[in-house]
Amino acid sequence: MVTTHNLGFPRIGAKRELKFGLERYWKAESSRDDLKALGADLRARNWASQASLDLVPVGDFSFYDQVLDMSFTLGNLPERVQGFHGDKLDNYFRVARGRSAQGAEEHAACCGGVAAGEMTKWFDTNYHYIVPEFTADTQFNLDTSHLLEQLREARAQGVKAKPVIIGPLTYLWLGKAKDDSDKLALLPRIMPVYRALLDYCRVMDVEWVQIDEPILVTELDPAWRAAFVTAYEGFEERSVKLLLTTYFGPLKENLDLACALPVDGLHIDGINAREEVAFAARKLPEKSVLSVGAINGRNIWKTDLNATLEWLEPLAKQLGERLWIAPSCSLLHVPVDLASEEKLDPEIRSWLAFALQKLDEVKLLAAALNEGRGTIAAELAANAAAIAARRNSPRVNNPAVKAAIARIDAKLGHRQNGYAERAAKQAAILKLPAYPTTTIGSFPQTAEIRQARSQFKSGALDHAG
Repeated sequence: MVTTHNLGFPRIGAKRELKFGLERYWKAESSRDDLKALGADLRARNWASQASLDLVPVGDFSFYDQVLDMSFTLGNLPERVQGFHGDKLDNYFRVARGRSAQGAEEHAACCGGVAAGEMTKWFDTNYHYIVPEFTADTQFNLDTSHLLEQLREARAQGVKAKPVIIGPLTYLWLGKAKDDSDKLALLPRIMPVYRALLDYCRVMDVEWVQIDEPILVTELDPAWRAAFVTAYEGFEERSVKLLLTTYFGPLKENLDLACALPVDGLHIDGINAREEVAFAARKLPEKSVLSVGAINGRNIWKTDLNATLEWLEPLAKQLGERLWIAPSCSLLHVPVDLASEEKLDPEIRSWLAFALQKLDEVKLLAAALNEGRGTIAAELAANAAAIAARRNSPRVNNPAVKAAIARIDAKLGHRQNGYAERAAKQAAILKLPAYPTTTIGSFPQTAEIRQARSQFKSGALDHAG
């Protein structure tokens, strides 16, 4: 039987409850207990939505980002926030934002306002994370409280938990040395903490741990490739099974390396690295699991289930119970539920799949692989109709656009007039000021700007004001 699982679920809530809850807390309009209760409620709802999967991710929920969570789990806090005596969540937000809730500074014996951690993009997504900070003197100390809380909640809910952690090499690679030290020199210090974390998972009756190493889809120099061997050989004496997880691209020159590491399973992004799946199926040890990310975790379109089954069925026949099915990456990057889109055009709606619908697709694929396509014939027919409708829709295939493209020739690449003539015509049409400026969507919203916008909206302030 094919195993179904998920790599991560959207934490924001179907109606963006987490966003609004965080904003209320940061404005001191709600209590810390209110925020923690909201987090527990969102986790419970997320797990309930995934209950029919064979394994459910635990530890993927975060109040800010999963890399910052890992920094706290590893006890790697910037020196400027060490020694904080208040609630751990306030210190967490200090690293993320430079401060926590308004009025929370009274809890800080050492630091009221501090410099926030550097923020950068999570690989090639528009998701951001707080960059871990290292020095030659960095030490690591395990703090299991974050994972403990979520594992206890999941166990109480009867969830088949698969803890999700960021692997040691990806964690070091994502960070920044604040001096001239070599980040890889910290590997011997961080590995005992990771081994202790895995031992702790075993104590919590965990069978599988998902260990994310997405840097395997990047170009790594020999030192980092060698470090993977060193690190994962250091995990050989462990009491839990490891699913090494990669996503966001093909492994390329790292594929042999990933297949040879002493883990119990490997997840490959079947959307971006489909050609590597068959190789991994042949190369992995006979007892190793191959998890295939067969559903796109980064877009909002329905999967062509029939086409996907065409390449999964031979794989299922080859691997049997060693084949796992999942989205290509965490579903963090898509909305939660299509049912929330009540005003969406029905035609476009029929083409879409959000997080919950993508998990339904995972289960349909597994049902077809385990019991035959005939058991889900109606669902496959409906899916095929939706895929064909989108493919043939004039909203996707516009004859006018096709005709315009057909008329493109080399002459269009040559300007008909000189710059002086073009500039005069552009100025007459656009009527721009001497120094035209624009802003982006994340233009800083200071208190003064918010007040001015509110006054303008109410009519108390005109355009000139």
